[in-house]
Amino acid sequence: MKFKLPRMDKDRIKKQLKRYTPNKDGAKNLGEDVGHGLDSLSDFVDRKTERNDPIYSEPVYKKPKPEDTSDLVLTCGHIDYGFLFVVVVLCLFGALMAYSASSVYAAQYHDDSAYYIKRHILYLVLGTALTFPFVWKARPWFWRFFGVASYALSVVLLLLVLIIGSSYGSGATRWIQLGPISIQPSEIAKMAVVLCIALIMSKYEKQIAARQRFGGQFVYGVLYPMIVFGFICVLVMLEHHLSGIIIIGLMGLVTMYIGGTDKKWFFYLFALGATAVVFVLLVSDYAMLRVTTWINIENVDPLGSAWQTLQGLNAIGSGGIFGRGLGNSQQKYGYVSQPQNDFIFTIVCEELGFIGALAVILLFGCLIWRGFRIASKAPDKFTSIVVYGLICKVALQAILNIAVVTNTAPNTGIALPFFSSGGTSLILQIFEMGIILSISRYSYQKR
Repeated sequence: MKFKLPRMDKDRIKKQLKRYTPNKDGAKNLGEDVGHGLDSLSDFVDRKTERNDPIYSEPVYKKPKPEDTSDLVLTCGHIDYGFLFVVVVLCLFGALMAYSASSVYAAQYHDDSAYYIKRHILYLVLGTALTFPFVWKARPWFWRFFGVASYALSVVLLLLVLIIGSSYGSGATRWIQLGPISIQPSEIAKMAVVLCIALIMSKYEKQIAARQRFGGQFVYGVLYPMIVFGFICVLVMLEHHLSGIIIIGLMGLVTMYIGGTDKKWFFYLFALGATAVVFVLLVSDYAMLRVTTWINIENVDPLGSAWQTLQGLNAIGSGGIFGRGLGNSQQKYGYVSQPQNDFIFTIVCEELGFIGALAVILLFGCLIWRGFRIASKAPDKFTSIVVYGLICKVALQAILNIAVVTNTAPNTGIALPFFSSGGTSLILQIFEMGIILSISRYSYQKR
Protein backbone atom coordinates (compact mmCIF):
# COMPACT_ATOMS: atom_id res chain seq x y z
CA MET A 1 0.00 0.00 0.00
CA LYS A 2 1.42 3.36 -1.08
CA PHE A 3 1.37 6.27 1.30
CA LYS A 4 0.26 9.51 -0.31
CA LEU A 5 0.52 12.97 1.12
CA PRO A 6 -2.64 15.05 1.11
CA ARG A 7 -2.91 17.27 -1.95
CA MET A 8 -2.80 20.44 0.17
CA ASP A 9 0.52 19.40 1.77
CA LYS A 10 2.04 18.53 -1.61
CA ASP A 11 1.08 21.91 -2.97
CA ARG A 12 2.62 23.63 0.03
CA ILE A 13 5.85 21.67 -0.38
CA LYS A 14 6.04 22.48 -4.10
CA LYS A 15 5.45 26.15 -3.36
CA GLN A 16 8.17 26.14 -0.73
CA LEU A 17 10.65 24.37 -3.02
CA LYS A 18 10.10 26.98 -5.73
CA ARG A 19 11.37 29.59 -3.28
CA TYR A 20 14.69 27.74 -2.97
CA THR A 21 15.67 27.92 -6.63
CA PRO A 22 19.45 27.76 -7.21
CA ASN A 23 19.95 31.47 -7.67
CA LYS A 24 20.46 34.59 -5.59
CA ASP A 25 16.79 34.89 -4.59
CA GLY A 26 16.60 31.23 -3.60
CA ALA A 27 19.63 31.52 -1.32
CA LYS A 28 18.16 34.66 0.23
CA ASN A 29 14.83 32.90 0.92
CA LEU A 30 16.62 29.91 2.44
CA GLY A 31 18.68 32.19 4.68
CA GLU A 32 15.57 34.00 5.87
CA ASP A 33 13.80 30.75 6.72
CA VAL A 34 16.83 29.43 8.61
CA GLY A 35 17.00 32.72 10.50
CA HIS A 36 13.35 32.45 11.48
CA GLY A 37 13.97 28.89 12.62
CA LEU A 38 16.85 30.00 14.85
CA ASP A 39 14.68 32.78 16.27
CA SER A 40 11.99 30.24 17.14
CA LEU A 41 14.61 27.94 18.74
CA SER A 42 16.01 30.83 20.79
CA ASP A 43 12.52 31.78 21.99
CA PHE A 44 11.87 28.16 22.97
CA VAL A 45 15.13 28.00 24.98
CA ASP A 46 14.24 31.27 26.70
CA ARG A 47 10.83 29.91 27.68
CA LYS A 48 12.42 26.77 29.16
CA THR A 49 15.06 28.64 31.14
CA GLU A 50 15.10 31.56 33.55
CA ARG A 51 15.22 34.69 31.41
CA ASN A 52 16.66 36.84 34.20
CA ASP A 53 19.21 34.29 35.39
CA PRO A 54 22.72 35.76 34.89
CA ILE A 55 23.97 32.31 33.92
CA TYR A 56 22.08 32.69 30.64
CA SER A 57 23.14 36.28 30.00
CA GLU A 58 25.35 35.25 27.07
CA PRO A 59 23.76 32.28 25.22
CA VAL A 60 25.25 30.71 22.11
CA TYR A 61 22.59 32.29 19.91
CA LYS A 62 21.05 35.48 21.16
CA LYS A 63 18.19 37.21 19.40
CA PRO A 64 18.60 41.00 19.43
CA LYS A 65 16.26 42.62 21.92
CA PRO A 66 15.15 46.22 22.36
CA GLU A 67 17.30 46.69 25.47
CA ASP A 68 20.43 45.87 23.41
CA THR A 69 20.15 49.30 21.80
CA SER A 70 21.16 51.09 25.00
CA ASP A 71 23.99 53.60 25.16
CA LEU A 72 26.35 51.08 26.79
CA VAL A 73 28.02 48.12 25.16
CA LEU A 74 30.37 45.49 26.58
CA THR A 75 33.82 45.99 25.10
CA CYS A 76 37.08 44.04 25.33
CA GLY A 77 40.29 46.01 25.67
CA HIS A 78 43.77 45.50 27.08
CA ILE A 79 44.58 44.16 30.52
CA ASP A 80 45.36 46.44 33.45
CA TYR A 81 49.12 46.86 32.96
CA GLY A 82 49.55 48.60 36.32
CA PHE A 83 48.13 45.56 38.13
CA LEU A 84 50.27 43.22 36.02
CA PHE A 85 53.41 45.22 36.83
CA VAL A 86 52.80 44.97 40.59
CA VAL A 87 52.16 41.21 40.31
CA VAL A 88 55.40 40.70 38.35
CA VAL A 89 57.41 42.75 40.87
CA LEU A 90 55.93 40.75 43.77
CA CYS A 91 56.76 37.47 42.03
CA LEU A 92 60.36 38.50 41.30
CA PHE A 93 60.89 39.98 44.77
CA GLY A 94 59.37 36.85 46.30
CA ALA A 95 61.66 34.57 44.24
CA LEU A 96 64.74 36.56 45.30
CA MET A 97 63.85 36.35 48.99
CA ALA A 98 62.84 32.68 48.66
CA TYR A 99 66.35 31.87 47.46
CA SER A 100 68.04 34.00 50.10
CA ALA A 101 65.92 32.56 52.93
CA SER A 102 66.09 28.91 51.82
CA SER A 103 69.69 28.50 50.62
CA VAL A 104 71.15 27.36 53.97
CA TYR A 105 68.23 25.06 54.83
CA ALA A 106 68.28 23.58 51.30
CA ALA A 107 72.03 22.92 51.44
CA GLN A 108 71.69 21.23 54.83
CA TYR A 109 68.71 18.97 54.05
CA HIS A 110 68.90 18.55 50.26
CA ASP A 111 72.62 19.07 49.49
CA ASP A 112 71.69 21.79 47.03
CA SER A 113 71.41 25.45 48.06
CA ALA A 114 69.24 26.13 44.99
CA TYR A 115 66.78 23.29 45.71
CA TYR A 116 63.87 25.50 46.76
CA ILE A 117 64.47 28.32 44.29
CA LYS A 118 64.45 25.84 41.41
CA ARG A 119 61.06 24.58 42.54
CA HIS A 120 59.87 28.13 43.16
CA ILE A 121 60.78 29.19 39.60
CA LEU A 122 59.21 26.01 38.20
CA TYR A 123 55.94 26.83 39.99
CA LEU A 124 56.08 30.39 38.68
CA VAL A 125 56.50 29.13 35.11
CA LEU A 126 53.76 26.51 35.48
CA GLY A 127 51.38 29.04 37.02
CA THR A 128 52.04 31.56 34.24
CA ALA A 129 51.66 28.96 31.49
CA LEU A 130 48.38 27.73 33.00
CA THR A 131 47.03 31.24 33.47
CA PHE A 132 47.90 32.88 30.14
CA PRO A 133 45.25 31.15 27.96
CA PHE A 134 42.49 32.10 30.43
CA VAL A 135 43.60 35.73 30.56
CA TRP A 136 43.67 35.88 26.77
CA LYS A 137 40.49 33.93 25.92
CA ALA A 138 38.12 33.71 28.92
CA ARG A 139 35.08 35.99 28.82
CA PRO A 140 33.33 37.21 32.01
CA TRP A 141 30.51 34.63 31.85
CA PHE A 142 33.07 31.79 31.74
CA TRP A 143 34.07 32.33 35.38
CA ARG A 144 30.53 31.43 36.52
CA PHE A 145 30.89 27.90 35.16
CA PHE A 146 34.51 27.72 36.30
CA GLY A 147 33.48 28.61 39.86
CA VAL A 148 30.98 25.75 40.09
CA ALA A 149 33.44 23.30 38.51
CA SER A 150 36.31 24.32 40.80
CA TYR A 151 34.07 23.99 43.87
CA ALA A 152 33.04 20.46 42.86
CA LEU A 153 36.69 19.57 42.18
CA SER A 154 37.84 20.92 45.54
CA VAL A 155 35.18 18.89 47.38
CA VAL A 156 36.24 15.68 45.61
CA LEU A 157 39.93 16.34 46.31
CA LEU A 158 39.31 17.19 49.97
CA LEU A 159 37.46 13.91 50.37
CA LEU A 160 40.32 12.06 48.66
CA VAL A 161 42.79 13.64 51.10
CA LEU A 162 41.01 11.81 53.92
CA ILE A 163 41.54 8.51 52.08
CA ILE A 164 44.87 8.72 50.24
CA GLY A 165 46.37 11.95 51.58
CA SER A 166 50.02 12.56 52.49
CA SER A 167 51.47 14.51 55.42
CA TYR A 168 55.12 15.00 54.34
CA GLY A 169 56.21 14.81 57.97
CA SER A 170 54.11 17.80 59.04
CA GLY A 171 51.81 15.73 61.23
CA ALA A 172 48.72 16.76 59.28
CA THR A 173 47.37 15.06 56.14
CA ARG A 174 46.72 17.86 53.65
CA TRP A 175 48.24 16.82 50.30
CA ILE A 176 47.54 14.41 47.46
CA GLN A 177 50.55 12.94 45.69
CA LEU A 178 50.21 12.56 41.90
CA GLY A 179 53.56 11.20 40.74
CA PRO A 180 56.16 13.97 41.18
CA ILE A 181 53.42 16.55 41.84
CA SER A 182 51.72 17.19 45.18
CA ILE A 183 48.41 19.07 45.38
CA GLN A 184 46.96 20.83 48.41
CA PRO A 185 43.17 20.87 47.79
CA SER A 186 42.45 23.48 50.46
CA GLU A 187 44.18 26.08 48.26
CA ILE A 188 41.80 25.31 45.40
CA ALA A 189 38.89 25.49 47.86
CA LYS A 190 39.81 29.04 48.90
CA MET A 191 39.43 30.30 45.34
CA ALA A 192 36.33 28.19 44.67
CA VAL A 193 34.51 29.55 47.73
CA VAL A 194 34.95 33.14 46.52
CA LEU A 195 33.68 32.32 43.01
CA CYS A 196 30.67 30.29 44.19
CA ILE A 197 29.52 32.80 46.80
CA ALA A 198 29.93 35.60 44.24
CA LEU A 199 27.66 33.62 41.88
CA ILE A 200 25.01 33.19 44.59
CA MET A 201 25.13 36.86 45.62
CA SER A 202 24.76 38.06 42.02
CA LYS A 203 22.15 35.53 40.93
CA TYR A 204 19.85 36.21 43.89
CA GLU A 205 20.56 39.93 44.16
CA LYS A 206 16.86 40.88 44.23
CA GLN A 207 15.98 38.33 46.92
CA ILE A 208 18.93 39.42 49.08
CA ALA A 209 17.85 43.06 48.82
CA ALA A 210 14.21 42.19 49.61
CA ARG A 211 12.66 43.38 52.85
CA GLN A 212 11.43 39.90 53.67
CA ARG A 213 13.95 38.77 56.27
CA PHE A 214 13.72 35.00 56.37
CA GLY A 215 12.26 34.22 52.97
CA GLY A 216 14.75 36.34 51.04
CA GLN A 217 17.58 37.94 53.01
CA PHE A 218 18.29 34.99 55.25
CA VAL A 219 17.92 32.12 52.76
CA TYR A 220 19.80 33.68 49.84
CA GLY A 221 22.08 36.13 51.64
CA VAL A 222 23.08 34.03 54.66
CA LEU A 223 22.03 30.37 54.49
CA TYR A 224 23.16 29.48 50.97
CA PRO A 225 26.60 31.16 51.26
CA MET A 226 27.16 29.62 54.68
CA ILE A 227 26.42 26.16 53.31
CA VAL A 228 28.96 26.77 50.53
CA PHE A 229 31.91 27.72 52.77
CA GLY A 230 30.72 25.86 55.88
CA PHE A 231 30.87 22.48 54.12
CA ILE A 232 34.41 23.22 52.93
CA CYS A 233 35.44 24.31 56.44
CA VAL A 234 34.23 20.99 57.86
CA LEU A 235 36.31 19.04 55.33
CA VAL A 236 39.38 21.21 56.02
CA MET A 237 38.86 20.80 59.78
CA LEU A 238 39.14 17.03 59.32
CA GLU A 239 42.65 17.69 57.96
CA HIS A 240 43.55 19.61 61.17
CA HIS A 241 44.30 22.64 59.00
CA LEU A 242 43.58 25.56 61.32
CA SER A 243 44.94 28.31 59.05
CA GLY A 244 42.86 26.96 56.14
CA ILE A 245 39.68 27.13 58.22
CA ILE A 246 40.48 30.71 59.26
CA ILE A 247 41.11 31.92 55.69
CA ILE A 248 38.11 30.12 54.17
CA GLY A 249 35.78 31.25 56.96
CA LEU A 250 36.92 34.87 56.74
CA MET A 251 36.74 34.84 52.94
CA GLY A 252 33.20 33.52 53.09
CA LEU A 253 32.12 36.33 55.41
CA VAL A 254 33.98 39.01 53.43
CA THR A 255 32.45 37.89 50.13
CA MET A 256 28.98 37.85 51.70
CA TYR A 257 29.52 41.38 52.99
CA ILE A 258 30.71 42.61 49.60
CA GLY A 259 27.78 40.86 47.92
CA GLY A 260 25.21 42.75 49.96
CA THR A 261 24.25 40.57 52.93
CA ASP A 262 22.50 42.78 55.47
CA LYS A 263 24.89 43.92 58.19
CA LYS A 264 22.53 42.85 60.98
CA TRP A 265 23.18 39.20 60.18
CA PHE A 266 26.90 39.53 60.82
CA PHE A 267 26.33 39.90 64.57
CA TYR A 268 24.91 36.37 64.63
CA LEU A 269 27.57 35.09 62.22
CA PHE A 270 30.42 36.41 64.36
CA ALA A 271 28.80 34.91 67.45
CA LEU A 272 28.57 31.58 65.63
CA GLY A 273 32.19 31.92 64.51
CA ALA A 274 33.37 32.68 68.03
CA THR A 275 31.54 29.61 69.29
CA ALA A 276 33.21 27.48 66.62
CA VAL A 277 36.66 28.84 67.58
CA VAL A 278 36.07 28.03 71.26
CA PHE A 279 34.94 24.52 70.29
CA VAL A 280 38.12 23.97 68.20
CA LEU A 281 40.29 25.17 71.09
CA LEU A 282 38.54 22.83 73.52
CA VAL A 283 38.93 19.74 71.34
CA SER A 284 42.40 20.51 69.95
CA ASP A 285 45.35 20.54 72.34
CA TYR A 286 47.58 21.69 69.46
CA ALA A 287 45.47 24.81 68.83
CA MET A 288 45.19 25.57 72.55
CA LEU A 289 48.98 25.33 72.92
CA ARG A 290 49.48 27.95 70.23
CA VAL A 291 47.04 30.35 71.88
CA THR A 292 48.54 29.95 75.36
CA THR A 293 52.04 30.39 73.87
CA TRP A 294 50.95 33.62 72.23
CA ILE A 295 49.36 34.99 75.41
CA ASN A 296 52.23 33.97 77.72
CA ILE A 297 55.16 34.32 75.33
CA GLU A 298 57.46 35.70 78.06
CA ASN A 299 56.77 32.81 80.42
CA VAL A 300 56.84 29.95 77.92
CA ASP A 301 59.91 27.76 77.43
CA PRO A 302 62.02 29.64 74.83
CA LEU A 303 63.45 26.33 73.62
CA GLY A 304 60.01 24.76 73.26
CA SER A 305 56.77 26.03 71.72
CA ALA A 306 57.96 29.66 71.73
CA TRP A 307 61.17 28.94 69.84
CA GLN A 308 60.06 29.87 66.33
CA THR A 309 58.19 33.00 67.39
CA LEU A 310 61.06 34.31 69.52
CA GLN A 311 63.66 33.60 66.83
CA GLY A 312 61.48 35.39 64.29
CA LEU A 313 61.23 38.42 66.57
CA ASN A 314 65.02 38.36 66.99
CA ALA A 315 65.43 38.38 63.22
CA ILE A 316 63.06 41.34 62.84
CA GLY A 317 64.73 43.30 65.62
CA SER A 318 68.28 42.70 64.38
CA GLY A 319 67.51 44.12 60.94
CA GLY A 320 67.29 47.73 62.05
CA ILE A 321 66.53 50.38 59.43
CA PHE A 322 68.59 49.10 56.48
CA GLY A 323 69.14 45.44 57.45
CA ARG A 324 72.23 43.23 57.46
CA GLY A 325 72.30 43.06 53.66
CA LEU A 326 70.78 40.63 51.16
CA GLY A 327 71.91 37.09 51.94
CA ASN A 328 73.50 38.00 55.29
CA SER A 329 70.81 36.70 57.64
CA GLN A 330 72.07 34.93 60.77
CA GLN A 331 68.72 33.53 61.88
CA LYS A 332 68.32 31.34 58.80
CA TYR A 333 71.24 29.21 60.05
CA GLY A 334 68.98 26.85 61.97
CA TYR A 335 67.29 29.39 64.25
CA VAL A 336 64.14 30.20 62.26
CA SER A 337 62.91 26.74 61.28
CA GLN A 338 62.12 26.40 57.55
CA PRO A 339 62.63 30.14 56.93
CA GLN A 340 61.41 29.83 53.32
CA ASN A 341 57.86 29.11 54.48
CA ASP A 342 55.59 31.02 56.85
CA PHE A 343 58.38 33.03 58.54
CA ILE A 344 60.05 34.34 55.38
CA PHE A 345 58.98 37.90 56.27
CA THR A 346 61.31 37.79 59.28
CA ILE A 347 64.25 37.11 56.93
CA VAL A 348 63.14 40.04 54.76
CA CYS A 349 63.23 42.27 57.86
CA GLU A 350 66.63 40.97 58.98
CA GLU A 351 68.35 41.29 55.60
CA LEU A 352 66.63 44.39 54.22
CA GLY A 353 65.57 46.06 57.46
CA PHE A 354 62.63 48.38 57.96
CA ILE A 355 63.02 49.67 54.39
CA GLY A 356 62.62 46.18 52.92
CA ALA A 357 59.66 45.38 55.15
CA LEU A 358 58.01 48.67 54.17
CA ALA A 359 58.62 47.87 50.48
CA VAL A 360 56.80 44.54 50.86
CA ILE A 361 53.85 46.21 52.58
CA LEU A 362 53.69 48.98 49.97
CA LEU A 363 53.71 46.44 47.14
CA PHE A 364 50.77 44.62 48.66
CA GLY A 365 49.07 47.99 49.19
CA CYS A 366 49.51 48.84 45.48
CA LEU A 367 48.17 45.43 44.49
CA ILE A 368 45.07 45.91 46.63
CA TRP A 369 44.52 49.46 45.33
CA ARG A 370 44.77 48.42 41.68
CA GLY A 371 42.55 45.43 42.34
CA PHE A 372 39.85 47.58 43.89
CA ARG A 373 39.98 49.89 40.85
CA ILE A 374 39.45 46.91 38.56
CA ALA A 375 36.56 45.69 40.72
CA SER A 376 34.86 49.10 40.60
CA LYS A 377 34.92 49.03 36.78
CA ALA A 378 33.98 45.35 36.37
CA PRO A 379 31.25 44.65 33.78
CA ASP A 380 28.72 43.13 36.21
CA LYS A 381 28.11 42.42 39.87
CA PHE A 382 29.42 38.86 39.72
CA THR A 383 32.82 39.82 38.30
CA SER A 384 33.04 42.79 40.67
CA ILE A 385 32.49 40.55 43.72
CA VAL A 386 35.03 38.04 42.38
CA VAL A 387 37.75 40.68 42.02
CA TYR A 388 37.01 42.20 45.44
CA GLY A 389 36.99 38.72 46.99
CA LEU A 390 40.26 37.52 45.46
CA ILE A 391 42.05 40.75 46.34
CA CYS A 392 40.73 40.59 49.91
CA LYS A 393 42.05 37.00 50.09
CA VAL A 394 45.58 38.23 49.29
CA ALA A 395 45.19 41.11 51.75
CA LEU A 396 43.95 38.84 54.54
CA GLN A 397 46.77 36.35 54.09
CA ALA A 398 49.42 39.09 54.01
CA ILE A 399 48.00 40.83 57.09
CA LEU A 400 47.63 37.60 59.07
CA ASN A 401 51.11 36.37 58.12
CA ILE A 402 52.74 39.62 59.24
CA ALA A 403 50.61 39.59 62.40
CA VAL A 404 51.79 36.06 63.22
CA VAL A 405 55.52 36.66 62.70
CA THR A 406 55.36 39.85 64.79
CA ASN A 407 53.45 37.95 67.53
CA THR A 408 50.40 40.19 67.07
CA ALA A 409 48.36 37.01 66.51
CA PRO A 410 48.84 33.34 67.46
CA ASN A 411 51.01 31.22 65.19
CA THR A 412 48.58 29.67 62.70
CA GLY A 413 50.85 28.75 59.79
CA ILE A 414 49.55 31.24 57.21
CA ALA A 415 51.83 31.71 54.20
CA LEU A 416 52.89 35.10 52.78
CA PRO A 417 51.52 35.36 49.21
CA PHE A 418 54.15 35.27 46.41
CA PHE A 419 56.98 34.83 48.95
CA SER A 420 56.44 31.64 50.95
CA SER A 421 57.51 28.37 49.38
CA GLY A 422 54.67 26.15 48.20
CA GLY A 423 53.63 24.68 44.86
CA THR A 424 49.82 24.66 44.87
CA SER A 425 49.53 27.95 46.72
CA LEU A 426 51.90 29.83 44.38
CA ILE A 427 50.30 28.45 41.21
CA LEU A 428 46.82 29.30 42.52
CA GLN A 429 47.92 32.81 43.53
CA ILE A 430 49.14 33.48 40.00
CA PHE A 431 45.96 31.98 38.54
CA GLU A 432 43.79 34.16 40.79
CA MET A 433 45.67 37.23 39.60
CA GLY A 434 45.02 35.94 36.08
CA ILE A 435 41.28 35.90 36.77
CA ILE A 436 41.48 39.54 37.82
CA LEU A 437 43.51 40.45 34.71
CA SER A 438 40.98 38.63 32.52
CA ILE A 439 38.10 40.59 34.05
CA SER A 440 40.06 43.85 33.74
CA ARG A 441 39.85 43.54 29.92
CA TYR A 442 36.08 43.99 29.91
CA SER A 443 33.99 47.05 30.67
CA TYR A 444 30.91 48.88 29.46
CA GLN A 445 31.55 51.83 27.17
CA LYS A 446 29.28 54.36 25.50
CA ARG A 447 28.50 53.62 21.87
